[in-house]
Amino acid sequence: MSNDKTNHQFPTSSLQAISTPFYYYDMDVLHETLDVIKQQIEGFPFKIHYALKANGNYRIISEIAQGGIGADLVSGGEIQAACNAGFKPQEMTYSGVGKTDWEIRLGLDKEIGCFNVESVPELEVINALAGEMEKTAHIALRINPNIDAHTHKYITTGTAENKFGIAIEDLETIVNQAIALPHIDLRGLHFHIGSQITSMQPYVMLCETVNRIHDRMESLGIHFPMLNMGGGLGIDYSDPDGHQIPDFKQYFDVFKRHLKLRPGQVVHFELGRSIVGQCGSLVCRTIFVKENHNKKFVILDAGMTDLIRPALYQAHHEIQNLTSRDTAIDTYDIVGPVCESSDVFALNCCLPVTRRGDLIAIRSAGAYGESMSSTYNMRSLPYSIFSDHLQV
Repeated sequence: MSNDKTNHQFPTSSLQAISTPFYYYDMDVLHETLDVIKQQIEGFPFKIHYALKANGNYRIISEIAQGGIGADLVSGGEIQAACNAGFKPQEMTYSGVGKTDWEIRLGLDKEIGCFNVESVPELEVINALAGEMEKTAHIALRINPNIDAHTHKYITTGTAENKFGIAIEDLETIVNQAIALPHIDLRGLHFHIGSQITSMQPYVMLCETVNRIHDRMESLGIHFPMLNMGGGLGIDYSDPDGHQIPDFKQYFDVFKRHLKLRPGQVVHFELGRSIVGQCGSLVCRTIFVKENHNKKFVILDAGMTDLIRPALYQAHHEIQNLTSRDTAIDTYDIVGPVCESSDVFALNCCLPVTRRGDLIAIRSAGAYGESMSSTYNMRSLPYSIFSDHLQV
């Protein structure tokens, strides 16, 4: 259930003059998040890659690139967008179970830092295409560690029934295959167990699994200069004002304490939601307040086309009325205008008495909000507003 708290950092008077819906990005929150990450990894052989799938807004990714962070990519379009935004190709990782030939060629042409390879057929195709281009492909093998991250089934990626990665029991055979291929440079191992993970125990389990794999590989005389531990750190969707910055100290401490590194090894992380999730909000306007059989609906001009997470994952987002000055509280279902019964943002949501024209903020929408928006019902894509571009 959402509550009636209002974040007074919103420049409400300025936002009221802008047509809705739009994504509002607090750039101070983004920069503070990046600063905290840098503080937590300082002095350790850790390298951060931002997962563009979380939010590919050009302004956002350009700011992140300027901060010296690498990029984690899952399509040819993201490779090109990362290059355009200023990410260095040698600091790019390219993941995904279905890389097409043109996307692989693009990655090879740009000389990206690492392909995260998820199957033997992919390994063979990358080797063949690299040979045709007279290139060497730097790769990591993505291993499925069969660890349940205890998150939503649609964003769990590290269990045996998921489509991602190579089974641990096949690792030795595939490592030997990769080493034997003439246009492949096997640099390391890659793991990613899911998204929106708020308990640190799955990461502890991941470290223990990686340690065992590493020990076994070293007994065979195989050394990896890099380990990629993926990402998945969650954010607080229930209290975005109280927890604007995720607990990066607790997260990185897990790997500092539990991962047994060899001399010269570098650990890579692919963080997305935890970097951009809290800096973005979907701002929209109340079109109607409707009462039907003792149930009240706040009907917004934003819908599942603008933010699909509640419809797709039954995800919770804190919802705030930015303009109501009413002290009385009422209970509403918060819905959009799209012709689908699933176009619902929240049920039984407690807000100050809400009226037509009230400005509504759907919080913690910086990740998988704008990037997953669509033009279904021939609706326009939402545009973006940045805090440092507003006249307050």
